[in-house]
Order: sequence, then C-alpha cells, then structure tokens
Amino acid sequence: MKSNIGSVEKIIRIVVGVILVLAGFFGSFPTWGAATCYGLAAVAIITGMINFCPLWAILGINTRKS
Repeated sequence: MKSNIGSVEKIIRIVVGVILVLAGFFGSFPTWGAATCYGLAAVAIITGMINFCPLWAILGINTRKS
C-alpha cells in the first residue's frame, strides 16, 4: 500500500472527520443521518491517518509530493 495522500490533504481529512463526528453527535439528525456522519467521519479519519485512499488509487490521483 503506497502512500497517496499529501500532508495538507491529511490534515484536511482529519479535521473534516472530527467535524463530522461532532455534527453527528450534536446535530439534530435522525438516527440514519447521525450514522452516516459517523461512517463518513471514520473513512476520513482512517484514510488521513494511514496516508492512503483506495479511491484515489483507483482514479490514479496522488497528492503526495515525491
């Protein structure tokens, strides 16, 4: 698994993930809406922490400087 996420994108993904967790917890969403927020947050945080996005790999996108 080769890293394909740059440092700026990593920070953005983690921040967006935290915002989604807070939105799911404090927002007045129905249960499915909060679960969606948590699921998207998990994807954003995990891909940001491991520096790899499977979708970017499929599309051939690489934001990491070589």
